[in-house]
Amino acid sequence: MSNLVKYVDRVGTDCNKWDSMDARFGDNDLMALWVADMDFKVPQCAIDAAVKYAEFGIYGYYKVPNEYHQAFIDWEKKYHNCEIKKEWLRFSPGVVSPINWYVNMKTKPGEAVIVMTPVYYPFLDAINNNGRKLVSSDLINNGGVYTVNFEDFEQKIVDNNVKLFILSSPHNPVGRVWKREELEQMLAICRKHGVFVVADEIHHDLIMPGHEHTEILNIPGYTDMVVAITAGSKTFNLAGCQNSFVILPDEKLRAEYDEFLNSIRIKGGSAFGYVAVAAAFRGGREWLEEVISIVKENADYIKNTLAEKLPKAVVSPLEGTYLLWVDLGAYVEEGKMKEFIQDKCRLAVDYGDWFGGDRFGGHVRFNLATSKENIVEAVDRIVKNAKA
Repeated sequence: MSNLVKYVDRVGTDCNKWDSMDARFGDNDLMALWVADMDFKVPQCAIDAAVKYAEFGIYGYYKVPNEYHQAFIDWEKKYHNCEIKKEWLRFSPGVVSPINWYVNMKTKPGEAVIVMTPVYYPFLDAINNNGRKLVSSDLINNGGVYTVNFEDFEQKIVDNNVKLFILSSPHNPVGRVWKREELEQMLAICRKHGVFVVADEIHHDLIMPGHEHTEILNIPGYTDMVVAITAGSKTFNLAGCQNSFVILPDEKLRAEYDEFLNSIRIKGGSAFGYVAVAAAFRGGREWLEEVISIVKENADYIKNTLAEKLPKAVVSPLEGTYLLWVDLGAYVEEGKMKEFIQDKCRLAVDYGDWFGGDRFGGHVRFNLATSKENIVEAVDRIVKNAKA
């Protein structure tokens, strides 16, 4: 670990990743490489801000501080060249909540919502749990490099009269950072067929060297049909702060969002979250850059080790996120992935079939935001048991 980024053993701290494995896997004695948060302490500036507020000693009703919005606005301008106005910003407790809300705002029961699979499985839950029709357009997999099948995407929109598209950008789990022209083509197809777009950009700060993320709002001409959702939670490991940004440049969309939130009486989040997130956006850049270096090193280790010792494994290039998509299908019998990963390797990962069905069952998703020692140990177990 570096001077700024500190690994912490989280076992016994009531975190989902290490202490709730029995609920998901039926076994709590596994190495946790699943839930998408980090095993790193947050930036010291965020800790200091939260401690200062805690020591004040009064935790009453709290208005959203101007600094919370301004710190994010300044960050977006400096690091994404994206001009955000304060009046565009709305609250949500996370990115998954407004995805579900938009399924209800923009579609009726039985209507179709499209995703590009494999994809973050709460997208699928948002569609299925709200009684909508799930339409999947599979990405094209060319040796682990994923691209959009635009012909299939458009045809399925037409055939199913799709009303809503939930976009993952950068894409979780395959690690793609979409090129600007790819996003432009997605938006043009959606405009043509009257499809509203919900863009989950929560991983937008976790971009590997040599790649550039395009904010969906930096593509002009679509603000009347697009909502962007992001947060400091993935960037700075602040998911427990329970606050995210819903960005709505269009006045009518803002009014619609406000009306919906009034109906469910959600007004704002935790004071601790506001002060910690604002501080992280102000002072956490150097910390983030070290995290990205650690993530890249861990990804390279997995890729290089498997290339040498399990050459038929396919590791998708990591362009963004701290999540690595790996195809172990050449070494694991179909339908036996959980037995191999859990029972033999003693690991907890996100299984490929969670992201869209059995056709992805040969894949697993690894969380790289942990210590190099954990990554080395996990790879050693996989190599040893794949050759057994």
